[in-house]
Amino acid sequence: MGSNNIQAVKGMNDLLPSESPVWQYLESTVIDILQSYGYQEIRFPILEKTALFKRGIGEVTDIVEKEMYTFTDKGGVNKSGESLTMRPEGTASCVRACEQNKLLFDRANQVQKLWYTGPMFRHERPQKGRLRQFHQIGVETFGLEGPDVDVELLLITAKLWKELGIDNVVELQINTLGTKESRANYRTALVEFLNQHRGALDEDSVSRIDRNPLRVLDSKNADTQTILNDAPTLMDYLDDESEAHFSQLKSLLDSQGIAYTINPRLVRGLDYYGKTVFEWVTTKLGAQGTICAGGRYDGLVEELGGKPTPAVGFAMGIERLILLIQELNVVPKDIFRSADVYLVVAGDVQEKAFQISEHIRSSLPYIRLQMHCGGGSFKSQMKKADKSGAEIALILGENEAEEGVVSVKYLREDKQQHSVKFDEIINTLS
Repeated sequence: MGSNNIQAVKGMNDLLPSESPVWQYLESTVIDILQSYGYQEIRFPILEKTALFKRGIGEVTDIVEKEMYTFTDKGGVNKSGESLTMRPEGTASCVRACEQNKLLFDRANQVQKLWYTGPMFRHERPQKGRLRQFHQIGVETFGLEGPDVDVELLLITAKLWKELGIDNVVELQINTLGTKESRANYRTALVEFLNQHRGALDEDSVSRIDRNPLRVLDSKNADTQTILNDAPTLMDYLDDESEAHFSQLKSLLDSQGIAYTINPRLVRGLDYYGKTVFEWVTTKLGAQGTICAGGRYDGLVEELGGKPTPAVGFAMGIERLILLIQELNVVPKDIFRSADVYLVVAGDVQEKAFQISEHIRSSLPYIRLQMHCGGGSFKSQMKKADKSGAEIALILGENEAEEGVVSVKYLREDKQQHSVKFDEIINTLS
């Protein structure tokens, strides 16, 4: 590749034709399950006003302080431009879209069950499973305050893992962060404990003590984690409502056979979470072991200007899920076929070949038919038919065209090649 060729931005990858079938398989599997539960798609812009994420995610989070792609838009005449940000996550945007379009306008129509997919952007050090442009499938529900909908989301994800064949390598971790008031009481006790051990904590944890102390619980530093073994736990500061919510959540999970581990240090990296939080994790991807995470954010809609609205959701990382199903070799082999049927065109019979191809596509729309274009020898065309993954090669030469037939050759089965009349092709393929 020449030195003057422009390269992609580091951490923002191309998706090649050889890779896209896996993405399509994963996305279609997720979407089918979500739609079976009655969830509807919503789409919103990649660019949002920076204030949305500062208010929604929290100004002292790593995402807002370090990772957002933010710039000043070009202003009009005598106007300064406003600060815009490429979305680092989807929940705040989803809330904004629901509020702006009055989906949560009144109590009677407040319940919404939504999903979305698309790219997110964070300025991080690119590594396996962690990119600057990454893709998520997100699910958000609004207007339901009981733990039953929390459990529904966990049932959806558990069903997906089973459908993908990865249910035996993922673990559900859950916790409760209580209400804003109970977190405030716990924060006071946690800060007091952390200050007593300030000199032994890692640098990042020390910087978080006064700004966002709950994030210290999520430290990856082994020495800090050892110190935290003696730290007060949020469970000791839970209010009665949050304790009852968490107790019912566990009971419902038990009744549905969903195994889980309670992780008292699970806090998530976004300020809007309260009560239920959860992560699905695996040991098969090294350091980037979280494949799906979420929780309840009952205060976010009000924080962004709406009416008080209970809400809960999750996001799953597409790249990490793809890495996992590839690592486990559970990707269906047939998704890589570019065709089910390949029409070999030998000689000056293009007009008839087009007629046959379009007739098959119209009559059997579920069949992927690839008609050979560009000429070439019969041998080279048969090689391309085999490479396409097609089950059947239809052969149309000048002799076949004169006789009004096509030859049917089975490429994956030990069946005799034979000829069929033009008007019998559909019956043969269906």
